[in-house]
Amino acid sequence: MATLLGSESPCTGGKRRNCNSNIVTKLTAGKIRGQGFSRGTQLPGGLLQERDKRAKWHGIPTLLQKLYESSHPNSDLSHAHSFLKVLSSQLSMEAMSFVTEDRKTAQESTFPNTYTFDLFGGVDLLVEILMRPTLTMQKKKPKMNDDLVKDCLSVLYNCCICTEGVTKSLAARDDFVLFLFTLMTNKKTFLQTATLIEDILGVKKEMIQLDGIPNLSSLVQSFDQQQLANFCRILSATISEPDVGNDDKHTLLAKNAHQKRNASPSRAEVNQVTLLNIPGFIERLCKLATRKVSEATGANFLQELEDWYTWLDNALVLDALMQMASEEAEQSSTELFSLHPESSDESSLATSPLRHRLPQSMKIVHEIMYKVEVLYVLCVLLMGRQRNQVHKMLAEFRLIPGLNNLFDKLIWRKYTASNHVVHGQNENCDCSPEISFKIQFLRLLQSFSDHHENKYLLLNSQELNELSAISMKANIPEVEALVNTDRSLVCDGKKGLLTRLLTVMKREPPDSSFRFWQARAVESFLRGATSYADQMFLLKRGLLEHILFCIIDSGCTSRDVLQMYTFICLEKFINSSLVDSNMLVRCIVLSLDRFESLTEDVKVVEVLSECCLLSYMARVENRLSFLFRLINIINVQTLTQENVSCLNTSLVILMLARRKAKLPFYLNALREKEYAEKYPGCLLNNFHNLLRFWQRHYLNKDKDSTCLENSSCIPFSYWKETVSVLLGSDRTSLCAIASYIDEPFMDLDRDLLED
Repeated sequence: MATLLGSESPCTGGKRRNCNSNIVTKLTAGKIRGQGFSRGTQLPGGLLQERDKRAKWHGIPTLLQKLYESSHPNSDLSHAHSFLKVLSSQLSMEAMSFVTEDRKTAQESTFPNTYTFDLFGGVDLLVEILMRPTLTMQKKKPKMNDDLVKDCLSVLYNCCICTEGVTKSLAARDDFVLFLFTLMTNKKTFLQTATLIEDILGVKKEMIQLDGIPNLSSLVQSFDQQQLANFCRILSATISEPDVGNDDKHTLLAKNAHQKRNASPSRAEVNQVTLLNIPGFIERLCKLATRKVSEATGANFLQELEDWYTWLDNALVLDALMQMASEEAEQSSTELFSLHPESSDESSLATSPLRHRLPQSMKIVHEIMYKVEVLYVLCVLLMGRQRNQVHKMLAEFRLIPGLNNLFDKLIWRKYTASNHVVHGQNENCDCSPEISFKIQFLRLLQSFSDHHENKYLLLNSQELNELSAISMKANIPEVEALVNTDRSLVCDGKKGLLTRLLTVMKREPPDSSFRFWQARAVESFLRGATSYADQMFLLKRGLLEHILFCIIDSGCTSRDVLQMYTFICLEKFINSSLVDSNMLVRCIVLSLDRFESLTEDVKVVEVLSECCLLSYMARVENRLSFLFRLINIINVQTLTQENVSCLNTSLVILMLARRKAKLPFYLNALREKEYAEKYPGCLLNNFHNLLRFWQRHYLNKDKDSTCLENSSCIPFSYWKETVSVLLGSDRTSLCAIASYIDEPFMDLDRDLLED
């Protein structure tokens, strides 16, 4: 807030602060009510000059008045520009202090110049000046000086980052937000425009509709590669579903109710379709993502890179420097960067006048920062409703082979792999561009291979042949997706992308949080219809041994002791966090069921007798204990995408019991457990409500339920049938939950699933 305190006031004979406060109060009230004074230019100039020194306004109201008077329509804007330059120099100093002040919020710091500028109508005046050409009735629109436009945008941005409320007020003006996009056609004002738009969209309440931007397709097609990459930063706020905010809205119950109320596509989904309809858009993003960068060498490179990470706290500073470099290079008829992947980046950089001021490390950081934005946009599109269309395009434009070629030199360089540790498993943490790049790369791989036949593009031709050989040796048919894979679109080189990922995963330091994202990417490759060849392919590369070693991390060398220790560690892990480990419980239960059907095989019998984990799960009392806990830790109101797997794991246990005609035994055991714990009806009523929700959720026509079938090798028809049997209303049925709840404790009529 501006400092408005002073000493004696000659106009009132009282305290100087009262008169100043009255001016501020009237201006503030005028803005809110739209009556009386709404901007400082309406006040007498003499009064402003008289109050200026003691109020510490630093001449800003007077300068704004001169700016207003010299910026009327058809006036010579060169005079207005001179006044704006003076104002800009004052405001930019405050903006720089904000950026370098440990990111203090506006509430923690005071910025009198930007506050005063906004208070006296500066922000509104600059918006008027910028938009004036669009409001004229003349056929030939007046053209504003590029430097004037740049300074207007820079001052607005400075006000946004320093003064609370400015960004929100600009975001509320839809006409201005859409107008800003038209300024992006000018390369000289592109950077300032993009930066301001990004800031505004970050606080805008309602997501803008991309199809409302005038001539969007031609605008995007006019961008060079660097502009397109920068534009991706803006797109991230227009294609991602907004975070609903509080935890209640993240429950599946709330999500289902929201989808029911909003059956039509969301704004984000509409925007995704709009982008996909722009000719050449996805192809250019693939080229950007896979564009090669010169490999830096030298002993001082790593330290140099770290220095840039420390200094370049945000992309704005780097973009500005890169633009300066580009402009200077253009003046000498030499481009700093090649905008086409087939050109030589090394030669263009070597001949740049800023060769010594912009080291090679800076170029790499710049490229990495843009690749992060590009990969994010591709990742969001991969998870949208047009997923299959996007998949087809990414395959056609060879995104995966391109990323594979970048893997060793850019994505996972050996000398930086262990230097950074992510602060927790949060992709939004304040970390270096390279860390963000790696995480976004891993998220893209996960989205790409998750339940999609294109996952085999992560391999090379030799590895595809290996999968075929594994199937042939086991005398089982190759999976259809493998047979249909277009080998001209797979990875090149000695290793495919999946194999490279496994290699770095096994090398990753124990304290690295990259493990979380690496494991998710590898796990997504295994999702879908169970493939023996896929599993053997990963087992041959030591994946299982690596995972077990990470879990137990023991120095013990005795095989027998190590196996027992492994079992103890696993049991402790499972019991301490059942929500996180219930998929492992499901896997063990399904494996046990499979092995028990093959007891004629001597090797299988040997495994069953020697494996502590399988022996533990083979005991009915232990399976019942897991079943009880799985049902007890969730209810309809707390179900989320993360813990709904607990419900599905409990169903797997009961489906296997039903196959063996033991379902009544399990249900009766749950009833006895309730009475033993002295809360009869509670557990079974809860399970009944969970299964009713399951029906509404998984039997929805828009719900893809093949994941349940793929993760269990149990037909989805059997899932539906088992749930229907359990929810049967016949209280004489030994397989219906209702028959195990005594009348006084019946709670089945209460509908917890209503919106």
